[in-house]
Amino acid sequence: MRKALILGLSITLLLTTFGAGAFGAEKLELGALYPISGGLALLGEESWRGAEIARLVRNEAGGVAGKEIVFAQGDASTPSAARSEAERLVEQKKVAAILGTYSSSRCMAASEVTARKGIVYFELGAIANSITTRGYKTMWRTNPTAADFSKAQVGFITDWYAPKLGKKPAEMRVSIAHEDSDYGTSVADSFSNLAKAAGIQVVSVEPYAANTNDLSSVIFRLRKADPDIVVAVSYANDAILLARQAYELKLKAPLMGTGGGHSIQSFADALGKEADGVLNVDFTQYEVNEQFTPGLKEFLALYKKTFNEDPRSGHSLANFMGANVVFDIIEKTGGSLDPEKIREAAMAVDIAPGNTPTGWGVKFEENGQNVMATPLVTQWRDGKLVTVWPESASVMAPIIRE
Repeated sequence: MRKALILGLSITLLLTTFGAGAFGAEKLELGALYPISGGLALLGEESWRGAEIARLVRNEAGGVAGKEIVFAQGDASTPSAARSEAERLVEQKKVAAILGTYSSSRCMAASEVTARKGIVYFELGAIANSITTRGYKTMWRTNPTAADFSKAQVGFITDWYAPKLGKKPAEMRVSIAHEDSDYGTSVADSFSNLAKAAGIQVVSVEPYAANTNDLSSVIFRLRKADPDIVVAVSYANDAILLARQAYELKLKAPLMGTGGGHSIQSFADALGKEADGVLNVDFTQYEVNEQFTPGLKEFLALYKKTFNEDPRSGHSLANFMGANVVFDIIEKTGGSLDPEKIREAAMAVDIAPGNTPTGWGVKFEENGQNVMATPLVTQWRDGKLVTVWPESASVMAPIIRE
């Protein structure tokens, strides 16, 4: 199958003013289900923006199988809302496929509905392992899993961080602080299992509610555990709160985030110099080796042109890449959303890493998971989230904040 559209279009076409392409009368309506209100709206909307840019670009080039792509919007403000919105999109809007969702708990709820009804679901941003381990034949995911994030974290600790401290992996002490939804729990469990398998000591695990307004008790328990590093799994507000109280209460161990709130520009803006040195494992961000991410510059120009500002995180990039993969799959079916035809087309996709704007490859397993999507290690440096590991994707070497 040909690579995602961003790789095949000329730069001139990508940067033209979006207008109506040459379509037939038929439209291709897809559900677009994201949290666009409520506590996760910031990154929910940021994720939607990436998919929306992909839709606009594809329509400018003539759509999919000659059909104009139209999004039927759904608001996954809560898991229960995601479930009811999925029902509405399928029963009332009559969509035959849904894409989204950013939040793991929202995806889990909504995709249960589509699986029951035989409707295809494309996940472009949620990472809980269980999304693609439930045996649903209509479930596809283009982005990395929680296990992939944990592999990157464990690899960084064993290969770079432990040697820098003059320690062997078995001497490393790691604590985990995580919000307690499907997202945080899945990452915490994956990291704990992989870390222990690598001989790393997991000395404490601290779950908390993402909507809390005080994490001081968590910080005090982390201090008592005396880790060398703290792996944090947080959404937007709790990421800021955890880092701020860690600084105020003099937690010595550095933080390593797991995407979510640690990836947003508002994290650095809120914390100022306190953000410097905070590590983060996540989707591809924008300060990255451009040879690893062909098409990234063009995406940034498209984003600025469409929304009149710079991206707020790499979630939009991940959804842009994922939506293009989805559109290519549907193109291959001739515009059909029949689950069997989607499966045949999806299983034929074979894109090597280093050929998409995220740097990810695309190769689906039978369970619908893309096994060629790999998170990167980044670090906040002077207000910018820069890629520091692996070296092939990095623009700076990592540092240990004193």
